[in-house]
Amino acid sequence: MLRLGVDVGGTFIKAGVVDESCAILHKVSVPTGGDAGFDTSVQHIAHAAELAAQEAGLQVKDLASIGIGIPGLLNPRTGVVVSAPNLSGWQNVPFRDAIQKLLPVPVYVGNDANCAVVGETLAGAAKGYDNVVMLTLGTGVGGGIVADGKLFVGGQGLGAELGHMALQMDGAACGCGMKGCIEAYCSVTALVKQTLRAMEADPSSAMHGYAKEAGLVDGRTAFECSKMGDRAAVEVVEHYCRYLTNAIGSLITAFRPEVVLIGGGLSNQREYLMDKLNALLPQYVFASDLIGVPPIRRATLGNDAGTIGAAFLDRV
Repeated sequence: MLRLGVDVGGTFIKAGVVDESCAILHKVSVPTGGDAGFDTSVQHIAHAAELAAQEAGLQVKDLASIGIGIPGLLNPRTGVVVSAPNLSGWQNVPFRDAIQKLLPVPVYVGNDANCAVVGETLAGAAKGYDNVVMLTLGTGVGGGIVADGKLFVGGQGLGAELGHMALQMDGAACGCGMKGCIEAYCSVTALVKQTLRAMEADPSSAMHGYAKEAGLVDGRTAFECSKMGDRAAVEVVEHYCRYLTNAIGSLITAFRPEVVLIGGGLSNQREYLMDKLNALLPQYVFASDLIGVPPIRRATLGNDAGTIGAAFLDRV
C-alpha cells in the first residue's frame, strides 16, 4: 500500500510517495506560490501530488490516501485552516474541501509540526516510543506531542501550539501578538536578536569577524564563536540554552514524554547543543531528583519527517 505525504512550506511544497515501511520512494519539490493567494496555492499542492505520483510511475488514484501538512493553525477534523501566516489569503479557508475536489483519493490534513513528530515517531529518533514531545527551532518554534501512541491535537484539533506557551509573563513581544512566548526567546529569530545585542555591547567579540565573513548574523554566529571560546558568544549560548531548557522542563512536567526531540535548523548544532540542554534540564523538571528526566535528542529525519508524517495522518 502506497501513500502520498505533502509538506507545504512558505516557499516550496515537498511531496513524496511513501511505502508501509515509511520509506520515501520518490519525492518532488515545487514552488508554493504562497503570495499568489489561496486558490493558486491549492492548485500547486495538487500539482505536486500528481507529479510525485508520476515520478513513481503511478496515478493519484492508485494511492491509498494523501496527507498534507500545513504551516499554520487548522482543524484537522473539518479541514479548515484558521490561519497560515506565511501563505497569502489563508485565513478561515476550507482547505480540505478545496483540495479534495482536485484529488481522487481520501485527503487528510494536519499542522506541519504535528506531521514532523509523527514522522520521527514512526521512522526517526523517537521510533519505539509512545510518548514524545518535539520542538522545531527555526524562524518560529513549532511543536508536536504524541501521547500514549496517539497524536495529541486537543479541542477542535487546534492544540499543541507549543511555541506560543508563555515562558515569561509580559516578556518579549512575539510575532503572534502576545508577549513572553517560548517562540520569542527560543526561535532562531530570537537567538539572532540576542546575538546582535551581545555584539553591540562588545565590539571586540569574535562574532563581528565571523558575521562579516559569513555576510550575515544568523543562528550559527553565537554557537560557532562559542566553540572558539569567545566570551560574549559563550554568554549568548548559555542564556539561550537556559531559556530553551526552562521551556522544555515545563513541557516535560506537563506531559512526561519518554524522549524530547529537537528539530529545525538549530538542531544542526548536534551534540554541542544537546549536551548543554541535557546537562541543564534536571533543574527545570519537577521531581527530577526522584524520577529522573527523559533525554533530549536531535531529530534525525530532517525535511523528510513532515512528508513521512503527513503520509500517515490517516492512522493518527
